[in-house]
Amino acid sequence: MIKNRLEAFTDGVLAIIITIMVLELKVPHGGDFESLKPVLPIFGSYVLSFIYVAIYWNNHHHMMQTVSHVTGKILWANLHLLFWLSLVPFVTGWMGENQFTPATLCLYGIVLLGAAIAYFVLQKLIIQSEGQESILAKALRNDFKGKMSPILYTVGIIFAFINVWISGVIYILVAIMWLIPDTRIEKSLKVNNS
Repeated sequence: MIKNRLEAFTDGVLAIIITIMVLELKVPHGGDFESLKPVLPIFGSYVLSFIYVAIYWNNHHHMMQTVSHVTGKILWANLHLLFWLSLVPFVTGWMGENQFTPATLCLYGIVLLGAAIAYFVLQKLIIQSEGQESILAKALRNDFKGKMSPILYTVGIIFAFINVWISGVIYILVAIMWLIPDTRIEKSLKVNNS
């Protein structure tokens, strides 16, 4: 299979995920700023989740530039990633509607952890298909962020029941860590095309 179909399908699913999340934002009854207060937690959870989905879309896009052939295993691994990301609207809404309770932050972290593991598996299967000297393999030799994220998510899940603020800050820090542009794949692509 050519990678364009996989990319187009993934783009479509991620667009639907973002659409579902934004549809959960209800317009408050009232025309003053005071009427926005009840929706601030929902809006905050939406912003964080939008950033996470955008990070996955961006990184998936870069990763797929390194792929020359899509195998059946890669297709299933990509669907596995989309499964976890498709749960983001649910946990986002639940977390925001319930003012960031321990259970909601725990489940949010579990979904983030599941997506991180699924993304890692997808990367490994692409490297397995493309080879250890592939562009992706070379770019990910030192994958600090990829290794730290599951650890931080696990800590966030545990802290959800100890201190919800620490749990939330951990999830925000991981998002910030990934917002910093990662040019490893772009650099590897340039070297390969030279």
